[in-house]
Amino acid sequence: MVVNLSDAYKVRSNRESGFGRYDVMIEPFDKSKKAFILEFKVLDPDEDEKTLEDTLANAHAQIEEKQYEAELISSGYAPEQIRKYGFAFRGKECLIG
Repeated sequence: MVVNLSDAYKVRSNRESGFGRYDVMIEPFDKSKKAFILEFKVLDPDEDEKTLEDTLANAHAQIEEKQYEAELISSGYAPEQIRKYGFAFRGKECLIG
C-alpha cells in the first residue's frame, strides 16, 4: 500500500516530531494536499483500556499530547491540512478513527 504512495508522498515512520515519535507520517510532495499522521495501538488492559474505543481515544490523545503535527506545521502545512488517524487493534479486530 505504502509503495504506491511514493510518487506523490513522502512516507516516514518512527521519527521524532514534537515531544515523541509518531508511527507513520504521510506528507504530500504537493503542499496544497492533505498530510496524514497515523498512530497504531493494541488494546492494553494495563492502560485502563476496556474497549477498542478506549484504545482509539488513547491513540488520538497521544498524537495531540506529543504534538506530532509539529514537523508538518514547521514544513508549512496549515493545521487544517493535517489528518490524524488512530488505529486500535485487539487480535484481528480493528477500529480506525
